Amino acid sequence: MTEDREATGYGTAGYGATEYGATGRTAAGHPAADDAAHPGPRPATTGPAAAETAPAPAQEPPPAGERGGRAPARRRRGPGPFALIVLPGLVTSTGVVAFLALTGGLGTDLVPGGPQPGQSDVGNVDGSYVPWLRRATADCAGVTPALLAAHIDQLSGWQDDSASLSERGIARFTDAGWKTWGRDDDGNGASSPHDAVDAIMALGRQDCSLARKMTALRTKGVVNGDVADLTLAAYTAGTDEVTKAGKVPAPARAFVAGVEKRLPRYESLVRRNPEQESGGQPSGALLRPPVTTLTVTSPFGSRVHPLTKVTKLHTGVDFGAPQGAQVSAAREGRVEFAGLTSAYGNRVVIDHGTIDGKRLETTYSHLSVLQVSAGQSVTSGQPVGLVGSTGLSTGPHLHFEVLLDGQYTDPLPWLTGGGRG
Repeated sequence: MTEDREATGYGTAGYGATEYGATGRTAAGHPAADDAAHPGPRPATTGPAAAETAPAPAQEPPPAGERGGRAPARRRRGPGPFALIVLPGLVTSTGVVAFLALTGGLGTDLVPGGPQPGQSDVGNVDGSYVPWLRRATADCAGVTPALLAAHIDQLSGWQDDSASLSERGIARFTDAGWKTWGRDDDGNGASSPHDAVDAIMALGRQDCSLARKMTALRTKGVVNGDVADLTLAAYTAGTDEVTKAGKVPAPARAFVAGVEKRLPRYESLVRRNPEQESGGQPSGALLRPPVTTLTVTSPFGSRVHPLTKVTKLHTGVDFGAPQGAQVSAAREGRVEFAGLTSAYGNRVVIDHGTIDGKRLETTYSHLSVLQVSAGQSVTSGQPVGLVGSTGLSTGPHLHFEVLLDGQYTDPLPWLTGGGRG
């Protein structure tokens, strides 16, 4: 994932960067921009150490001269410090941890043993893979881009490394499986299960093949159930087992449930990365895409800064794109600013006039090259610069903002329709 770490916006002395004060606002009153990258997964923690038990006290012999008769009553010892203080706390804390873990109230990174195999957050994969997920499932009834992504998450958590020597890559293909389904889909000259794009497309082909078989069996009345569930069951248990059971067989239910649990987060990811129509601009959109493919690597909205741990507004949306990719004006207008800033790097600000009586502006940041200058008029789709990583940025991408009457708004509705209001 490629994101940036801006701490500044444009201030009153032009559209350069102005340092934010303690309030996190510019001199013009805009909230502080925050494009920091998300932190990686936290390392798993171990459970509480085993408690040591105190040794039992040795018994004392009766005093001399009393062994032949009845010994006088001894004073019974009370419980020691361990029993009074340590043991009750240990029992209580262990019970609380067990209860929260069972009910889902405790994060898996706090449960002894750490995250379960295959568990991950959507942060492990960014929007740049969404077009490939769509392509892999384009002609596949029953398998959606989100389902394919959740399937990969269930298999590997989108992590390439595997403890198994026979299963490789994020889709965990065996050599025999890769020979059947693998291709060089991204055209880089090699077909490999360790290539994420090749793996996505290969698993898509396999899942779609299984979906067609399950659809045919369901049409004949041999099996019953949701095609997606039957497809996942056939993947993990085999077509014969599904046919024999006539539904999702018991051995496959946990796997199917695991994929379904992950599905909502990937449905959200796919929604945040809208598919463009053939004309390059969705119907009803007021702005055209500033880059060829809208692959969101960091959305608009409030989030916790991974370095300062302070919650701030991410004032725009980050589109993942390669170094040197073309950036174009989202709408006709006049260039208000084009220059180098400390935080945004090479930055362009375009004034598009008014819409429903409100002033509309767009900004384009971290450019490697500026192709316009201040005061210049531009048309919709005209080149304004090239994607880069100038300023406070961790890698090539475009930080794109939309301001309505000086207020930051979510750019995606403007690019996909519904931005007016």
